[in-house]
This record gives sequence, C-alpha cells and structure tokens, in this order.
Amino acid sequence: MTDPAHPASSQHPGHLAKGQRAMRAIAAFEAVKGIAALAAGIGLLSFVHHDIRHLALELIGHVGLSPYAKYPAVLLHYADMLHDANVRLLILGALAYVAIRLGEAWGLWYDRPWAQWLGAISGAIYVPFELRHLLDHPTIISALVLFGNVAIVVFLALRVWRQRQAQRHARD
Repeated sequence: MTDPAHPASSQHPGHLAKGQRAMRAIAAFEAVKGIAALAAGIGLLSFVHHDIRHLALELIGHVGLSPYAKYPAVLLHYADMLHDANVRLLILGALAYVAIRLGEAWGLWYDRPWAQWLGAISGAIYVPFELRHLLDHPTIISALVLFGNVAIVVFLALRVWRQRQAQRHARD
C-alpha cells in the first residue's frame, strides 16, 4: 500500500529516496540535539543546591588556570549568571527544548509535514544569531554551522512547498 503524502512509501521498503535519507539524517541530528540538551538539563539538576561560582573556581584552580585569564573569566561570568538565574526554571526550559527536539526528530523520521514546518521555522530562528556570530567571530566552524543550518532550513522549506504543490495539483 502506498501513501502519496509520503514519497518513500511507494518504493521498495528497503530503499529510501535521496530526500528521505536526508530527512532521516536531519531527524537523527535533531535527536542528538535533544539528547545533548537532556544531558545538560540533568547536569543542571545536579547544581540545584550548590554554589556554582565556588565549583567553577575549584575547577579553574584544579587545572592550574588563573581566574583572571580570558576563558576562566568567561566561565566565572556564566557561573554568576547561572547562580542568579532560577535553576529550576532553566531545567523546565531544557525539558521543553528536549521535548520539542525529540518530537521534531520523530516527526521528521516519519516524514510528517508538521515536523518539516517546525524544523524549518525553528532552524530559521537561529540564522540571524549565527550570522551575527560569524560576522563578530569569523571562523570556519561558525561558517559551517551557519551554512549547515541554512541548508537544512532551505531543504525543509522546499520539501513543504513541494508537498503543498503536489497536493494542490492532485486536487485540480
């Protein structure tokens, strides 16, 4: 049985179309982002009743760095920010992010249009920030991140557009 809304279903079950393989790669990437956010959330949970600045200072001292050096100072800055923030609220935010990423990954894996919309929109939100970061700190990594994200957004947006065009032609 074939489903015209899902192009891969009309092929031999063992073979995926090129677009479907790309979709599954994007889904796997989104799942990895969700799992990484889950790990970060679990890590945040371990800091709920601790003095984060003190832990950061111990870490900096343990590796023999000066707290006044560039990167240790950045770590202390973010430790101060985290200490001032409501850690429980950050954990809830991380869990919401995990749910969105894993839900999107599932939807992309099974070629759901809503997941393609979600992926295109959520990816597009990051583009201005990534572009700004690239302009402020031009590195190969920044360029690759921006290029990869734009490629994913364009791929998903084109896929949604093509599916809508196919539905429109099927109705005519």
